[in-house]
Amino acid sequence: MSDHDHSHHTGCSEYRDLSRRQFLASSTALSAAAIVFPEWLPKVTLSNHFSSTRDILVSVFMRGATDGLAMVIPHTEARYYAIRPTIRTPAPDSMAANRAIALDNRFAFPPAMRAMLAPYQAGDLLITHATGHINNNNRSHFDAQRFMEVGRPVDPDLTTGWLGRHLASVPPMHPSPVLRGIGISSGLAKTLVGAPQTLPIADPANYGIGGSAATRTARMATLRSNFEGSANPLRAAALDAIGTIDLLSRLNINAYAPAGGAVYPNTSFGRGLRSVAALIKADIGIEAASVDIGGWDTHAAQDPNAGQMATLMTGFAQAMTAFWIDVMNTGQRVTLVAVSEFGRNAIENGSQGTDHGRGTVMFAMGKGIAGGRVYTNGWPGLEAAQLEDRRDLRVTLDYRDVLAEIVQRRLENNNLGYIFPGWRPTFRGVTR
Repeated sequence: MSDHDHSHHTGCSEYRDLSRRQFLASSTALSAAAIVFPEWLPKVTLSNHFSSTRDILVSVFMRGATDGLAMVIPHTEARYYAIRPTIRTPAPDSMAANRAIALDNRFAFPPAMRAMLAPYQAGDLLITHATGHINNNNRSHFDAQRFMEVGRPVDPDLTTGWLGRHLASVPPMHPSPVLRGIGISSGLAKTLVGAPQTLPIADPANYGIGGSAATRTARMATLRSNFEGSANPLRAAALDAIGTIDLLSRLNINAYAPAGGAVYPNTSFGRGLRSVAALIKADIGIEAASVDIGGWDTHAAQDPNAGQMATLMTGFAQAMTAFWIDVMNTGQRVTLVAVSEFGRNAIENGSQGTDHGRGTVMFAMGKGIAGGRVYTNGWPGLEAAQLEDRRDLRVTLDYRDVLAEIVQRRLENNNLGYIFPGWRPTFRGVTR
């Protein structure tokens, strides 16, 4: 069963509803010209030439609120085993066949995450724990995802995404880009809203207009002539789409051969990362991509060792590592970040699952990432008095600190007040 399939079978009713309507509000926001920015946003400093020295940014969203305590286990804490009697992974020093794999003297991967040992041991994977939104205890999937993607909590006036504002505030990396940003989805993820030359394309390998192949060229020419005389932003968005259809049909992504023996799992997430890899290597000007992996809303029968959580983590780890082998190990300047809207309760519930919580894990991967470690801004601990409301892992590191450092140091964009308005980031040494 693919990760896409899982999202239909798991999770609370809010998450299932969100999965269906997630992107409708933003699916038409294809052009920066269509966006009205709030007056209070800081002014942008734009240089007047393209740059090919900065990293491409791949944004992965683990939708549904992932259980960071299942993905990266605090294996030395006795209370972890006590509060998770049926959904725990045995300690690395146990004799159990499904025992955890120690990352250091505090944290471990469950066997399902084993594939990500390779980038971790190579120093290219950084894990941050007890991460999330500081001072924003919102447990609605819809609200928490939106706040994380726009980069500012509880702000109804901000309609653009943090990554969209990044692209809108830097010159292109390519002298004549066809497509600067892509969302592997049927509607544009909020993260990318506001980005110029950016489209949502659910399946780049099979992108086009329906109908008979015999009349395709004539229909494309008609579309082009119809929109040539339109006013912007409609003209720009339409011509971007038409040019992209032409380009993707020529790229033949279905025939793409990953480098280094990389094998992407045949899941929607695996296929999405494979398509992003093909587009990056085609050198068409891609600077940012957004890819989702759903199914993390594990209220029941979670089982990180053999059940749905194990299957999901295995597919996630295999796809991430395939991308690392295929793209990062072949010299492409790419940084990948993976976030989730919030974590799960530290204490398992009566259905052998976990309910909505607070702190979770975040992943940053690339040759420019100071990885090979699990970073915490002070580990909060799992004892009852240490948990938020005596049930949740506290958030001690705001995700914007990690993103802001990557934006400035790897994406060479100093407009942090514009990209993360109202937040003064502390750099944590997450980049090389």
